[in-house]
Amino acid sequence: MLLRMAVCARLCGVGQSRRCRRRQRHSQADRESDSEMDMDEEEDERVVGKLKDDPDGSSCHKTRGAGPSGGVGGLEASAGPPHPQSLLDLPPEILVEIFSSLPGTSLPNLALVCKKFRQILNTETIWRRRCTEEFGMKDDLRKMEIVGMSSRELYVKMLHPYRHILGLWQPDIGPYGGLLNVVVDGLFIIGWMYLPPHDPRVEDPMRRRPLFRIHMWEKNKATVECMYGHKGPHKGDIQTVKKDEFSTKCNQTDHHRMPGGRQEEFRTWLEEEWGRTLEDIFHEHMQELILMKFIYTSQYDNCLTYRRIYLPPYLPSDLLRPGLFKGTYGSHGLEIIMLSFHGSKAKATKLTGDPNVPAGQLTLEIDLNRPLRLPDLEHQKNMDELSRLVMGVHEEAQRGSQDRDTPPEGAEASPSQDAEGSDSAPPAVEESAGAVAAECSDTPQTQPFVLPLGVMARNEVYPRTCKMCFYGTGLIAGHGFTSPERTPGLFVLFDDDRFGFIWLELKSFSFYSRLTDQLTHAQAPDMERFEAMLRNMQSWTS
Repeated sequence: MLLRMAVCARLCGVGQSRRCRRRQRHSQADRESDSEMDMDEEEDERVVGKLKDDPDGSSCHKTRGAGPSGGVGGLEASAGPPHPQSLLDLPPEILVEIFSSLPGTSLPNLALVCKKFRQILNTETIWRRRCTEEFGMKDDLRKMEIVGMSSRELYVKMLHPYRHILGLWQPDIGPYGGLLNVVVDGLFIIGWMYLPPHDPRVEDPMRRRPLFRIHMWEKNKATVECMYGHKGPHKGDIQTVKKDEFSTKCNQTDHHRMPGGRQEEFRTWLEEEWGRTLEDIFHEHMQELILMKFIYTSQYDNCLTYRRIYLPPYLPSDLLRPGLFKGTYGSHGLEIIMLSFHGSKAKATKLTGDPNVPAGQLTLEIDLNRPLRLPDLEHQKNMDELSRLVMGVHEEAQRGSQDRDTPPEGAEASPSQDAEGSDSAPPAVEESAGAVAAECSDTPQTQPFVLPLGVMARNEVYPRTCKMCFYGTGLIAGHGFTSPERTPGLFVLFDDDRFGFIWLELKSFSFYSRLTDQLTHAQAPDMERFEAMLRNMQSWTS
C-alpha cells in the first residue's frame, strides 16, 4: 500500500491539495517538474553545495505536514492521517525508509521541496545506507563515530564530490603508461598504482603502491595528500580536467628527495621496481633501458594526468573470459595487457609499455577463425617445422586480405567479404569463435606442448599442455616506435587464466597470466564505449 502511495505521490507531485493530481499530468507545469528531477551531475553537485551551506533547511519554504522538532530528522514520529494522500502526510519514519532507498544524487532535489524533507534528510540512517550501497562501506562506518564524523558529512563532502575519479585509469607517462585503481578504502579514497611482479615471476600477485589519498580528518573538509616518496603523506591536489580525465599535483615535492641524492633514489627505485641491484643485471642493453625509464618517469614527481579505461565486456561466446594479464617482454621486463574479443578477433592492448612499443598499442591480434593443430612433441621442438606451419596460414591470410582489398572489376563481393568489407575469413575457415571452441570440445581437452629449440623465454616455467592454438600477429618496432610492423606468430591457450605467444621473427616466447585483483567501478558501459576507448588509447601514443 505504501509503495503504491509513494508511486502515486511521485507521479502527482507534492502540493496543498489532498486529492490525486493525475488529472494534471498533461499540464506544462508537471512536465517541467519532471524534467527538473533529471538534473545532470553538474546540477547535483551545485545542489549538494547548498546542503553544505544550509544544513538546517532554514531557507526552505514552509509546507503543510512539517511537524515540530524532535524524533526522526528533528521531527516527531506521527501516525499521520488515516488515509494519506501525499508524501507529506506520511510519518517521518516511513519517509526515512523511502528516502534511504533513493540514490544519493536524487536526495538534494528532495531537500529543495520543503523544510520537513530537509530536516528528515539530516537523519544518519539515510546517509549510512547510501554510503554502504553506493560505495561498499560497512564496518568502516563504525570508525566514523569514534572520530565524530557523520555519514552525511562523509557522503556530501568526500564520496559524492570525488565519485567521478573512482575506477581504472591510465597515467600519461610517455611510452610507459601504467594502471591506477582509485577505490574507497576504509575512510579514505586511495589511488593505488598497480605494478607487475618482479621479472620474470609472471604468476606472482600484482604489487600496489599508493600515489595519493583523500580523507576527512580535518573537520568539514576533504583533504588530498600525495603519498609518493618515503617521507610519509604530504600536501597534494586533484583537478578534474574534463570528463573521464583528471590530474594530480604534489605541493611538496621536496618530500620525494632522499638524503643520498639521485644515486640513492635510483638504487631505491631499482630495488622496488625490479627487486635487484644494478650489479645483478649483467645485460648492458637492459641496464640502459632501466636507467632510461628511471630518468623519464622520475621527472613527473607524481604530477600526472590520468585517462579513464574500462574492463572489456564479456560474452558467453568468448573463447575465455577477457580481462587484464601480466606478460613477459624480454629485456623490458613484465608488462600489463588487456585482452578483449571482437567477433572473430582477439586483441591484446598494452596498458604498460616500453620505448619500442608504447602503452596503448595493439601488441597482439589473434584470428580465431584460423586455429592450428600442433604436431607431435618431436616436431614441436623443431623451429623450422613450427615456422612452416604458421607461415602457411600467414600466407593464406595475406592472400585473403589482398583479394578483399582488390576485387575483380565488375564482380560482386565474394562470400568472404561482407557489405562493410570486414575482416572475415575465407569460406574454408569461416567459423565463429564459439564454433571453433565447440569443435575443439569434441577432441581431447589438452594436448602436449613444448617450446621449439632456440626460442628464448624469460620464464622457463610454463605449462606443458595446451587447449588450443591460433594464428596471430604481434607488433614489433624499433626504438622510439619507429618502423612498426605486424609479424606472424602462434597464440597458445593453456587454460582460462594463462596463454602464450611465440614470436617467429624474434624467436622469443611471451607468457601471460591473469591479473586476479578485484577491480570495482571499472566495467565498460557497452561495447561501443569500450572500442572508442581502445581507439583513443592508441592515439595517445601513436
